[in-house]
Amino acid sequence: MLRHREIRTVDADGEPVVIDSGARRTRRSFLVTPAQIVSAVGGVVLIAFGTVSIGLGAWGINNVRDNLKLEQITGTPDMTPAAIKAEGQKAGLTGVTYPSTSVAGKTIDTGSEARVFASYMRIHTLEATGGQTYAQMGRFLDAKGNPTSDETKAAKDPKTGQPVENGLRNLWVTETALTTALNMSFFAERVGMFGIIMGIALLLTGIGFLILTLGGALERKPAAAPQAAPRPATATN
Repeated sequence: MLRHREIRTVDADGEPVVIDSGARRTRRSFLVTPAQIVSAVGGVVLIAFGTVSIGLGAWGINNVRDNLKLEQITGTPDMTPAAIKAEGQKAGLTGVTYPSTSVAGKTIDTGSEARVFASYMRIHTLEATGGQTYAQMGRFLDAKGNPTSDETKAAKDPKTGQPVENGLRNLWVTETALTTALNMSFFAERVGMFGIIMGIALLLTGIGFLILTLGGALERKPAAAPQAAPRPATATN
């Protein structure tokens, strides 16, 4: 853009003097510094990482839920807080934390529901073992069917001649394997959500870097200072 300006004034003798006359050019130009280049590259990298993180997080959550659907797990009718508590009290369970969410009749297809279902499975297993965990139960059963860890007192299997194993311990192993898998589904889903949140944060940070970098690179060139026209010489006596 060209701006023509002419400023007139008078000197000490009252004669007109031109201070500035001509064209003045005002424009914007890119003034890029190494620091701005590094900042711009960093912004692009953050945007790329953020996009990938969001995509992987969403994929992880969908993968967890798809795998849970394949198992076709449905909550049993007693998987309500009131029903499971009544069963636990009837079985004489103490020191047990009961679930506070119902999954009765629901299809277990999310990490949160899988975690709740696992907590109900633990209560069911404790009811079967009389409140004992795997480490508290005897390895074998004696002739009367009572648990014992003394192999010499264990009943012998008539077919194999080996000590009869405590089936409830095997039940506990099965329960532990299943609940661990369900809890891992919950954990994996939460990791996916964390990835999405972190991806959004990285994306916004990268965009902010680029905006600040481009804004700093656009600078207005300073206008040239007005130049006073030379004062004409005056004759002296």
